[in-house]
Amino acid sequence: MDKTLKNKIEEKFQETLSNKEEIQKLLQALSNIDDSKSFVLGVVVGRIYNSFYYQSKRILDREPTSEEFNEFMEYVKSRKSEFEKLW
Repeated sequence: MDKTLKNKIEEKFQETLSNKEEIQKLLQALSNIDDSKSFVLGVVVGRIYNSFYYQSKRILDREPTSEEFNEFMEYVKSRKSEFEKLW
């Protein structure tokens, strides 16, 4: 994955983790949903995915390739334990 793109995704990841209070409020608001943690995890990962896609278009001036998407997926998997610290 392009180094600049990877740095931007890391920034978004850190920004998302630093908004722990917001994420906990979202969990509270959705506590009546049986699987609220999965829903919130989807929102968090969605933010990072959106950044990956948007920054690919902005920095590389194109949509990400399947190889870049696979690298992104590996990145997300490698940070899985950090997502769990949000709640």
